[in-house]
Amino acid sequence: MRVLSTLVVAAVLVFVALAVTGSARTAPAADDESIRPFHISFPEADLVDLRRRIAATRWPERETVADDSQGVQLATMKALARYWGTEYDWRKVEAKLNSYPQFVTTIDGLDIHFIHVRSKQPNALPIIITHG
Repeated sequence: MRVLSTLVVAAVLVFVALAVTGSARTAPAADDESIRPFHISFPEADLVDLRRRIAATRWPERETVADDSQGVQLATMKALARYWGTEYDWRKVEAKLNSYPQFVTTIDGLDIHFIHVRSKQPNALPIIITHG
């Protein structure tokens, strides 16, 4: 179960990393359905730009209620943004993500990223977790 949760976290981190930085995106080769190795790399310029954009966030007024009935509290969002902008270790995450065997293939003209890890358990059921 620990391996599964680690892989789920890794998949989520890849999704967030690609969504936030736009890094490692390539134009899909419509006719290339081969399985190709994948390596994540966050360009420093993208990280600098991301930190700049986070710092430049224009925050709304504080919520009018003391609970979360109007959504996530502003203080929580500010703390999360501060963490992502000043404390999050992108290079550590890069290393962690690149420690997994990652690949990409093209299906119906879209690049599909995946991590392929065989279970240590005999007769284990395969699991596919997709994002996108």
